[in-house]
Amino acid sequence: MNIIDLIEKKKQKQSLNQEEIEYFVNGYLNGEIEDYQISALLMAIYFVGMDIDETTYLTKAMVDSGEILDLSSLGDYVIDKHSSGGVGDKITMMFMPIVASLGDFKVAKLSGRGLGHTGGTIDKFESIPGFNVNLTDDKFLNQLRKINIALSSQTKTLAPADGKIYALRDVTATVNIIPLIASSIVSKKIASGANYIVLDVKFGVGAFIQSKKDATILAKTMVEIGKRLNKKIIACITDMNMPLGHAIGNSLELIEAIEFLKGNMPNDLKEITYSLISTIILKTGKFKTQTDVINAIDESIKSGKVLDIFKTMINAQNGDCNVLSNYSLFGTTKNQYIIKSNQNGFIRNIDALKIAKACKFLGAGRVRKDDKIDLNVGIYLNKHYGDKVNKNEPIATIYYNNEKNFLEALQNVNEAFEYSSKMPPTRTLLYKIIE
Repeated sequence: MNIIDLIEKKKQKQSLNQEEIEYFVNGYLNGEIEDYQISALLMAIYFVGMDIDETTYLTKAMVDSGEILDLSSLGDYVIDKHSSGGVGDKITMMFMPIVASLGDFKVAKLSGRGLGHTGGTIDKFESIPGFNVNLTDDKFLNQLRKINIALSSQTKTLAPADGKIYALRDVTATVNIIPLIASSIVSKKIASGANYIVLDVKFGVGAFIQSKKDATILAKTMVEIGKRLNKKIIACITDMNMPLGHAIGNSLELIEAIEFLKGNMPNDLKEITYSLISTIILKTGKFKTQTDVINAIDESIKSGKVLDIFKTMINAQNGDCNVLSNYSLFGTTKNQYIIKSNQNGFIRNIDALKIAKACKFLGAGRVRKDDKIDLNVGIYLNKHYGDKVNKNEPIATIYYNNEKNFLEALQNVNEAFEYSSKMPPTRTLLYKIIE
């Protein structure tokens, strides 16, 4: 078999078989095939595409390229969640302790560091003083056995071929194609070992994929891969045109998540969090109806059980659980700037991408994985979609340390807010469920 023949075959719009895909994945991982040859193949795939068989073969080859975390000893109900990324997306921080509070479920979350405008889940948890995100496999498994919940950074031993191929895609403009996106996401989720996986696939100006159509195709592709590889995967397609919740920025988002677990829930966060949880929990058969799941969630939050589980998790991973009652322990910024409305009316839109860009100017995100980010900077939306505002009333607060890019951040936040004279219609954030 020859990599040049595979490149030529793909150029001719022919499908690669399983043996051919395993050959190029393993050959590249082992250094037997050159970067420039895989780059040519990726570009051919970018223009020609891959069918579902090829995409499944690619996913399996990347799973098999490294360690597969064995969680079988933990029982039949090990749950994981993945989001395709969004602005103010703090859902995982509520999802994990809520699911762990609902019975026989264990929530095993391996996460990478966030690239782009704001940090990822690992970064948000690292804003808790002392919190350890680098658990060994044994520590991860033992914690799941003891308290049903664990979070750790994803190791390079899980789907290493995906990591190497993604790095090449990133510098060859071949990231944004659905078969490669789907295989990348699903390979890491399967290698992480959970038997039930829920995917939050976002669309809109603040998401990686902007159209409902493309988000739906991606969701269907990932769910189908799961079926073919005997994994229970459900995808929820959700709107990411506006920021989720009020807080954008790492420690700010964690504080909002804690407030959520105390029962103080913005409507948008509640809709998506409850939808994701009820959708995957119903798949297990442990609850009969969505109403049963929602009632159980409400009771767990009202009783304080969810917050207790979150506290236990923080303690188990060496974090300071006093942050749950004393938010000053997160630290703060040197400066705060309050933006005020320039007119009367209602908030009819908050452009998620502009808010994200503002956060990046402040230092909340990274371009490269080794970039250092500022965990305390960010933006708090004092007003959100549909809120009535008066002229000179606060609409947003910017938390910042560095004056260097403040004016650019300020401009983006101001431009993000749009007004109308009438109250806008109610938004529905959950577009579709694919299973």
